[in-house]
Amino acid sequence: MKKTSKIFLFCAAAFLAQTASAQGSRDASPIPKVSDEWRFEVTPYLWGTGIRGTANLNNGLAKSADMSTSNVLSNLKSGAMIAAEAHKGKWGIMGDLVSATLQNSGSVPVEGGAATVADKITLQQTILTGAFTYTLANTKDAYLDALLGVRAIDVTATLSGSLMGTPDKESISKKTSTVDPIIGAKGRYRIADSTWYIPFYGDIGSGGGTTDLTWQVMAGIGKTFNKMVDASLTYRALYYDMKDGGVLQKTTMLGPQVAVTFKF
Repeated sequence: MKKTSKIFLFCAAAFLAQTASAQGSRDASPIPKVSDEWRFEVTPYLWGTGIRGTANLNNGLAKSADMSTSNVLSNLKSGAMIAAEAHKGKWGIMGDLVSATLQNSGSVPVEGGAATVADKITLQQTILTGAFTYTLANTKDAYLDALLGVRAIDVTATLSGSLMGTPDKESISKKTSTVDPIIGAKGRYRIADSTWYIPFYGDIGSGGGTTDLTWQVMAGIGKTFNKMVDASLTYRALYYDMKDGGVLQKTTMLGPQVAVTFKF
């Protein structure tokens, strides 16, 4: 996964540089136009997420996790990230998929330093957000959609421990799946009548039975190269606080995201 991520970033940078050179003189508006014709967007992306929070495991055991964004490529063992939208008139539908396995290892001295316990926490999660959208504003400089939908998460936390130098090992894991209604808004604002824009997104929800609160926010900067290609660099954060028994307790996943959007 580490090698794949580097290849993705290299190819995206090379592609964007070439596209910018070829299209830089053209006036491509970054603001979508509402019309009765269908329009579609597909956005593969790489979210360099870190994680801060507590994984609630079996037997009441809780394990704090703090994986920094700077180490994300070593922590991210596998993953798939893609978003898509379809619009007709003011109505639309959107979806976003994040599937990732994060892993962090460490060791703790015990018995006055006479022995060392090695531990490894693995967080496997699939997050799917889907929503219907309705356009509230569409001018030459701004675009705003309201959204109403759901976010589903399937997460498994596993804590593996071993006494170094011995065959003694133990593993504890717990799984939570839940679907929560969300409400929010997304859009973009054009910068100084140019092809540059500020993308933004926000939602909030709860009430799925397991989740006390979930929210997600994203903002950054983007550029439209032509009618078919956008690119953006944003900072994204996703928060979950589940009820007693849920895996994620006051947990935030956050970090930079690079994306390329193909429009047709």
